[in-house]
Amino acid sequence: MRNTHAKVLVVGGGLGGVAAALTAARRGLHVVMSEPTRWIGGVLTSQAVPPDEHRWIEQFGCTATYRQLRTAIRDYYRQHYPLTETARADRRLNPGAAKVSDLCHEPRVTLAVLEALLAPHRAAGRVELLLEHAPVAADADRDAVQAVTLEHLPSGDLLTVTADWVIDATETGDLLPLAQVEHVTGAESAHDTGEPHAPATAAPSNMQPVSVCFAIDHRPGEDHRIDKPARYQHVQEARIEHWPGSQLSFVAPHPKLLTPVQHFFEPNPAGDPSEIRPDYADERVGTMDRNLWTFRRIAARGNFQPGAYPSDITLVNWPQIDYWEGPVIDVPDADRHVEQARQLSLSFLYWLQNEAPRPDGGTGWPGLRLRGDLIGDSPDGLALAPYIRESRRILAEHTVTEQEIALEVRGDRGALAHRDSVGVGMYRIDLHPSTGADPYIDIPCLPFQVPLGALLPVRVRNLLPAAKNIGTTHITNGAYRMPLVEWNVGEVDGHLIAFCEQRGCTPSQVRSRDDLLTDFQAELSAAGVELAWPRVAGY
Repeated sequence: MRNTHAKVLVVGGGLGGVAAALTAARRGLHVVMSEPTRWIGGVLTSQAVPPDEHRWIEQFGCTATYRQLRTAIRDYYRQHYPLTETARADRRLNPGAAKVSDLCHEPRVTLAVLEALLAPHRAAGRVELLLEHAPVAADADRDAVQAVTLEHLPSGDLLTVTADWVIDATETGDLLPLAQVEHVTGAESAHDTGEPHAPATAAPSNMQPVSVCFAIDHRPGEDHRIDKPARYQHVQEARIEHWPGSQLSFVAPHPKLLTPVQHFFEPNPAGDPSEIRPDYADERVGTMDRNLWTFRRIAARGNFQPGAYPSDITLVNWPQIDYWEGPVIDVPDADRHVEQARQLSLSFLYWLQNEAPRPDGGTGWPGLRLRGDLIGDSPDGLALAPYIRESRRILAEHTVTEQEIALEVRGDRGALAHRDSVGVGMYRIDLHPSTGADPYIDIPCLPFQVPLGALLPVRVRNLLPAAKNIGTTHITNGAYRMPLVEWNVGEVDGHLIAFCEQRGCTPSQVRSRDDLLTDFQAELSAAGVELAWPRVAGY
């Protein structure tokens, strides 16, 4: 077993982990960051999910560095891709021209941008990156994490990293049980949280579903059909309450009304991609947004020079691939559920290629081609990692509840204002049909703040969360789980550690002492971290 030391150990190279590592390195701290896959970037890269954001993202409502990340992604396209002159000149370039986001793009582009941001710090030795390393043990003593042992997954070799500060940026809060950090999973009870949409009884295994995403294009006249997946018949025949029939269908529940909605599928539709704009209120009006092809499209051929893209490329992260048969956290058969989630995605692709009803009366699109080359080259052509919507969550000094952010509770008062705000975010409270057989919970939300108390474990003093493992509930995680919040939290972690090092204080003292909190918030504001919203309405 090898050993090394870091001032800051970041376990997990997702968006929050990268933001934390970058911020700490920019402030002169030595960082070791591990990542279990071959790609840093998490949700936007290895999980292959375009960024769900809010309607004001082009003006405000995120940190300055997150906005710089978005700009760098667009600049990468302008520098390296054969855009049309119209697309190149569009300040709000949306490469995929999709309904879900102002910036739908290829995961590999985000990877290139993130690697470029880290490159000077890696060259200077401020950041050491350990790819394909996952935590397997932790040593904790006297309310502090002393060391974390990482396994190099291809070889099985072990590396123990001692560190003054540890950031859990894993997708499922993996360090929390290893370091015996108090945490929760699944749904809390209404008795404990007082939340209108919480269940009467706590259900630790009731979690949001995972999804294994994939990218496809369409080559008419060609045959790119995959072999029938082993679980295809099971997927075809499975039924759950609140879902209108099989998942192998273009019919899915309306997230808010729970009534059946008939979507359609039209590869490579004609039309000007600039006419498609995101509908952040998700009102499902018109017809364009019901075409699953354009919903999460990551390359619209009309944005590129004629002939550069023979087909659009779309990213499949649709309700039909939500896997709710079991959680992938704290269960003995977690790996089996991950594999079955991959089988579900392959089954849906097989159905699209062979059995899906076409408008002309035929069935299937054999020319749908799996584009695993764009999302990590996994053996089955799907995303390298499943999209995780819900993680283990720390027991925090402050836990955000539904009553603090829900529009129907707060009304025109706005979201609860936090004295210790360290950021902002906005997304509807959006929970997909769960592993506990709950239907969609999709309710309006108010633009909210990120309280420092939600980043602080109740006991452990040198570990900070930097993903979906902050102090939210099962309900409020549905709003706080978005990429821009994850980036905000990771960035604040880096600033907080540097501030505590300089002032000789603990994170809890920063929150409890007015003088320290005022100075810390001033540093955040100077760094471009927004702490409050202008007066805007929720949706």
